Amino acid sequence: MTLRQNTRVIHIGNAVIGGGNPIAIQSMLNVPASDIVGSVAQAKQLEAAGCEILRAAIPNMEAIPLIEAIKKEVKIPLVADIHFDYRLALEAAAAGIDKIRINPGNIGGDHYVKQVADTCRNKGIPIRVGVNSGSVEKHILAKYGSPTPEALVESALYHISLLERWDFHDIAVSLKSSNVGDTIAAYRLASEKCNYPLHLGVTEAGTERMGLVKSAIGIGSLLCDGIGDTIRVSLTADPVKEISAARDILQAAGLGKGPRLISCPTCGRTQIHLINLANQVEERLKNVKAPITVAVMGCIVNGPGEAREADIGIAGGTGQALLFRKGEILRKVPENRIVDELMEEIEKICSSFVNA
Repeated sequence: MTLRQNTRVIHIGNAVIGGGNPIAIQSMLNVPASDIVGSVAQAKQLEAAGCEILRAAIPNMEAIPLIEAIKKEVKIPLVADIHFDYRLALEAAAAGIDKIRINPGNIGGDHYVKQVADTCRNKGIPIRVGVNSGSVEKHILAKYGSPTPEALVESALYHISLLERWDFHDIAVSLKSSNVGDTIAAYRLASEKCNYPLHLGVTEAGTERMGLVKSAIGIGSLLCDGIGDTIRVSLTADPVKEISAARDILQAAGLGKGPRLISCPTCGRTQIHLINLANQVEERLKNVKAPITVAVMGCIVNGPGEAREADIGIAGGTGQALLFRKGEILRKVPENRIVDELMEEIEKICSSFVNA
């Protein structure tokens, strides 16, 4: 794994991103801002699912009370998503928001930008400059012909310069495109141009199935480059699904906080219901926090051999399985006891982490 880029540290409520801190998982409410009860309920669901930074659209003044209502019910930081109207940023700050997502170039003249920058600085509220392929300024589009990665970065640097003009530096940056290749290229370029923490994501990625694939490629590639400080997997689905998807991407990139499951794809040697077993183990691992590797393998060929580095694992046989740890066989287990005995061994390993 490439060393992570050493970006500037910013504080978002009780969360910290940048500077090599753990990568924070974000999501966004999709309940109408006017539905305060529904928004609060969804915020609580997302917090329970593992969301670490939550964003809500604040489209008008009528949505400002949503900020206080959510902050009363959840402990994770809340970000106000604001477009065009600087007054919404000022009111959100007064209402106790933890971070503001706004593009300074879209809120009017310099005096408006100064008001927002001064207010956020005084209250310790960071700002995310959020550029996407649909928000690039006309003169930059004319220069590049389309929202190329270079255009996205130039737009972001322009908005950053407006804040830096007023001595504001608690900035996070996102440069999202629906094109995965453009997204990757834009973030790589941005990481060379500035040291502000980067919020990764592929915008308008699509439905749960395709959106996850695009996000895994885009976000995962950048994470493996050492780029990125916080992520949001954008899915046309229940936002709770974004949290599990983000966790899986972090895990696959070697940056996860919990167990890692490896399992073989099965073949003609498999004489056990491996797919069912793997699904059961995956479900049972949801409550495990220790950073262990668990292997569910179809036969002895792929068991203690290929998976010898696993902390614990099983290798299937006919109506039974071998239970092994770091390649060493512990015992044979009948098929109806495999998952339970595997989990018992996992609990022993987890207790060693707690007592260490």
